[in-house]
Amino acid sequence: MTVKVVLLEDEELVRSGIRMILESADDVEVVAEDGTGARAVELTDHHRPDVVLTDVQMPKVDGLEVVRRLAGHPAAPAVVVLTTFDVDEYVYAALRHGAAGFLLKDTPPRELLTAVRVAARGEAMLSPKITKRLLSEFAAGGGTSRARARLSALTPREHDVAVHIGRGLSNAEIARALVVSESTVKVHIGHIMAKLEAANRTQVAILVHDAGLS
Repeated sequence: MTVKVVLLEDEELVRSGIRMILESADDVEVVAEDGTGARAVELTDHHRPDVVLTDVQMPKVDGLEVVRRLAGHPAAPAVVVLTTFDVDEYVYAALRHGAAGFLLKDTPPRELLTAVRVAARGEAMLSPKITKRLLSEFAAGGGTSRARARLSALTPREHDVAVHIGRGLSNAEIARALVVSESTVKVHIGHIMAKLEAANRTQVAILVHDAGLS
């Protein structure tokens, strides 16, 4: 399966470099690109990408607004946000609004390709350099007691799956850890996200962290 990507980046040289990295892989195709987020919905309507890779700071429409606009899109592409800085309030807000994750612009090419593939599978990819810092600073909903109260809505098995998501495990790794099939894990994740009203795995992971369980 080829992963279709829409690339949004205002710096032409940077955009060109990212496109070259993505298209160096046989299973990734950049189907459209633009220097602003203003056409994000239009490009998604036309190309139906699996992933939208967007810069945070762009003219006209920034990456945060791109996440907001695509969150309720019928095609619901995974949105991965790029940033230059390791601490960025725009990134935190983007994750709250449903971004699949974020990466630094100095992310190695192999990790960038992995992030795109992971996002296309419906999972999350955060830059390893700042994951711990992000999780420790992200205020997802009011502290440990409130986070645990929200998690109490889960069944014991769903709770186990959620904790493993918080620890950064993939579906396959969770399946092995719990000795169940990967399809069963996917079903549990669907129930977890519905009960927690989470847009993606990243939000589940942050909630688990806030509850002190990761």
